[in-house]
Amino acid sequence: MFDKILIANRGEIACRVIKTARRMGIKTVAVYSEADANARHVRLADEAVLIGPAAARESYLVIDKIIAAAKATGAQAIHPGYGFLSENEDFCHACEREGIVFIGPPVSAIRAMGSKSEAKKLMEAAGVPLTPGYHGDDQAPAYLHQQADAIGYPVLIKAAAGGGGKGMRLVEKSEDFIDLLASCKREASSSFGDEHVLVEKYITKPRHIEIQVFGDTHGNVVYLFERDCSVQRRHQKVLEEAPAPGMTPERRAAMGKAAVEAAKAVGYVGAGTVEFIANQDGSFYFMEMNTRLQVEHPVTEMITGLDLVEWQLRVASGEKLPLAQEQLQIRGHALEARIYAEDPAKGFLPSTGRLVHLAPPVENLHVRVDTGVEEGDEISPHYDPMIAKLIVWDINRDRALARMLQALADYRVVGVANNIEFLSRLTACPAFSGADLDTGLIEREKAYLFPAEEGVPDEVLQIAALAELLRETALADKRAQRAADSRSPWHARDGWRMNATARRTLLFRFGETERAVDVAYLPGAYRLTIDGRSVEARGELNPRGLLRVELDGTRMDATVIAAAGRRHVFAKGRAWQLAAVDPLHHGGEGGGAEGGLLAPMPGKVIALVAAEGAKVEKGAPLLILEAMKMEHTITAPAAGTVKAFRFGVGDQVGDGAELVEFEAAAAA
Repeated sequence: MFDKILIANRGEIACRVIKTARRMGIKTVAVYSEADANARHVRLADEAVLIGPAAARESYLVIDKIIAAAKATGAQAIHPGYGFLSENEDFCHACEREGIVFIGPPVSAIRAMGSKSEAKKLMEAAGVPLTPGYHGDDQAPAYLHQQADAIGYPVLIKAAAGGGGKGMRLVEKSEDFIDLLASCKREASSSFGDEHVLVEKYITKPRHIEIQVFGDTHGNVVYLFERDCSVQRRHQKVLEEAPAPGMTPERRAAMGKAAVEAAKAVGYVGAGTVEFIANQDGSFYFMEMNTRLQVEHPVTEMITGLDLVEWQLRVASGEKLPLAQEQLQIRGHALEARIYAEDPAKGFLPSTGRLVHLAPPVENLHVRVDTGVEEGDEISPHYDPMIAKLIVWDINRDRALARMLQALADYRVVGVANNIEFLSRLTACPAFSGADLDTGLIEREKAYLFPAEEGVPDEVLQIAALAELLRETALADKRAQRAADSRSPWHARDGWRMNATARRTLLFRFGETERAVDVAYLPGAYRLTIDGRSVEARGELNPRGLLRVELDGTRMDATVIAAAGRRHVFAKGRAWQLAAVDPLHHGGEGGGAEGGLLAPMPGKVIALVAAEGAKVEKGAPLLILEAMKMEHTITAPAAGTVKAFRFGVGDQVGDGAELVEFEAAAAA
């Protein structure tokens, strides 16, 4: 076994590998960019080496720098994690050349599976079922268009070197093919350095089911059952589970056998995942093989009781697989939700900023949190905006769903937009809870998942007001303790008046609506009145914002975090963000530059779609911004004229920067 390994990655997966290595008595070396100097994986590792600037192409993707770090620290092996260089054959070959063990498959397997089109040919020869499509080398747009027409719409254009949901476009009619092909090739070139694509028949209501495989250097290959990853948005997984709902033993055995045959066909060693598109009728087709550990591997660990990172380390050091196929068993059901800094209401736009408050649910036998950040850390615009992976387990799916809902309700994040409430609605959605699964679930359940914004319940305003009053009292007590006349009654914030009950009004804004809470001070309590309805409120607030509240004798727990003029209220499984309004403040209205279209986040301009001076219709694409490894199209807000672009292709822009000078057409 190794004495020391280097982890060529960052964030959650680096922390995950460190955890297992530490348990096994293996020292770890972290690598980090300038943006990650204070990152959690750097803090956890035994050693850490700076490898370059924030941009991944100048740090985490530079093979020579990582190899040099391994040699300088005496690391015997490198764990690549997922993403970055994990499926890069040049990196694997460099490790081999320098006598460093690559904790993953051999170069030949990465090469064989690195091209989706070449992998399809190998799988066809191995007898693994394939989706109808074109996987050839002729990349002329007209020829690809012709092939798509012959296959029949809808079709899916996929980057041959792609992965992680990047470089994929769904084409539903022939006239859209050329434009979407260009977009796909552009993203493929940017993300993978290779614009080669393949075209496949898009299966209606498909399920995405993947099989975890493991091979060793002694010729043994097993499968560790399946994961259902059907719930996706923009081809990126959102909720994963194991085992797959409705999976029969016969179908599991057939898919497992096909996955093992696929692994054996390329001499596979280590952890890998064979992904299948599954039809509702039970048929399935090979999609691709990921030659690395998957983001969703924890659900497999939860149902098997195994540590897949430990298996990786043992296999890479030359040991045989710890268990044979007949020794592997499924126990219970597990779900994983990806907690992201993103705004579902704005098309899942990534969010950046400091994690002002971060309180995950308590980990135990049923709940696990894999994360690369802690409270006070930054979600950077340079990398994937994942906050954590929330994994739950119980003896069956219904109980696991209940566990997930409770764990999501207990999660507290302040400082960045996040998808926790969306994940709660998704978990509770009748289609998901009833296992009516396919990759289009989020799209077809939009009405449930994206409900119209409702007003704030009076109870939430009462909780916010009570927290505000208790916080004022606590601050007054602290000031009094520091004062020379600490026992003076003038320090008290109890509303005492000589011949009357003290009254005041607190104002909160939610969206465009402002609500007033009238406060009357009572002995040891407050009378809170909203629109003529009153309750008697009392409670206790701790420094972490945890509030034990009592409203007219009914007790409950809540959390209220004050940050940057806002009050983040977490209560009854939901979160509300209220603005605390100062009635004496009369600031002007905010907004962007007049006539300008603003960048929704920091990013790089990668294409100017319209021309300066062009007259366009509402919704017409104007400019494409790349941020956090995704493309975002800036569209015309109304019919009008593109007066000027403020930036050119390749320019970096900041959040809120004016991108386009736009003049709306006069109303008819």
